[in-house]
Amino acid sequence: MTAEIIKQALDRVAIQTALNMEYFEDTFPSASTLQNQYQKVKNEDWVEGFWTGILWMMFEYQQQPVYREMAQRHVISFIDRMDRNIVLDHHDMGFLYSLSCVASYRLTGDEAAKEVALRAADKLITRWHENPGFIQAWGAKNDPQEHRFIIDSLLNLPLLYWANEETGISEYRDIADRHYQICLTYLIRDNGSSYHTYYVDPITHIPSHGLTRQGFSDDSSWARGQAWSIYGIALGYKHYPLTETMSQFMAVTDYFLEKLPENQVAYWDLIFNDGSDQPRDSSAAAIAVCGMLEMLPHITDSDYKKKIESAVDAIMLSLIKNYANKKPAKGHALLNEGVYSWHDNFGIEEGNIWGDYFYVEALMRLNNPSWKPYW
Repeated sequence: MTAEIIKQALDRVAIQTALNMEYFEDTFPSASTLQNQYQKVKNEDWVEGFWTGILWMMFEYQQQPVYREMAQRHVISFIDRMDRNIVLDHHDMGFLYSLSCVASYRLTGDEAAKEVALRAADKLITRWHENPGFIQAWGAKNDPQEHRFIIDSLLNLPLLYWANEETGISEYRDIADRHYQICLTYLIRDNGSSYHTYYVDPITHIPSHGLTRQGFSDDSSWARGQAWSIYGIALGYKHYPLTETMSQFMAVTDYFLEKLPENQVAYWDLIFNDGSDQPRDSSAAAIAVCGMLEMLPHITDSDYKKKIESAVDAIMLSLIKNYANKKPAKGHALLNEGVYSWHDNFGIEEGNIWGDYFYVEALMRLNNPSWKPYW
């Protein structure tokens, strides 16, 4: 893939992002589009950080203050959300605050953004169960039906590692390390596929069984969940640079790549392939690419490195050619044909804001390999 292809794709992102800035003003995009257009919503879901993260990336790419100014207004919104505890009793603090407030602090030195990001880390560790050592994803901590951890949570751990680096408080890292290990132990199957969620018996405190929430079945591998495992393991590797960690990364990545259809963009669950007449999830492809690019510098096997580089090129070329929005309009997605929740019949074959974010992150990484993401 050439530098010109990447630049053209980023330039199209900038055009659509400028239109969306006019459209949203100080509101946020809905999680997914409705008939190919995002709805304007308040900052009260798990996804708002993705839009702010896109603004920060466009600020870095184009160096135009208009992006920074809108992102900084978003930071004020995230501070207000924390002050008023608006829908924050869940594990998605990293998705919300890493991409908005940690990014702001890193790029501008904003101390208020740093402070609220540390508060988000404190909020996240309130969901910690010391025995057997996991961060509960959803629901009240005393609800036995919600006594589980999920694969998505791996992307929220960088907030805790960052908090440890900023404060020197070891509790953040200790919790992140233990949660990372329990996820890799139980959520990754022997064949490299993954469970979406894993339950812990609230009485014995023993991890008991894996079930899906978003995947096709308990035994299948939800494509976005598999992508979370690729990226989540890669993000944690710098803190756990062990041989077995790299082996697990290779296992989950190989499983994902082996299940790809001809055009290299996964169907919404990896149980499906060409001829299944099922929708694809472009966001899973973008997330997986980010994970492969994150791990690439750590891969020492030259043949495997070439395999990953080839996979990244093939997937990104397909996303750019077949799924990236090429008809700019206010409120439209950057990346089409994602799936939010198949079981809920919601956001199917629509754009979604995390797909947009990870598509841009992948392009930023390819455009400048020394660029640092906000995780």
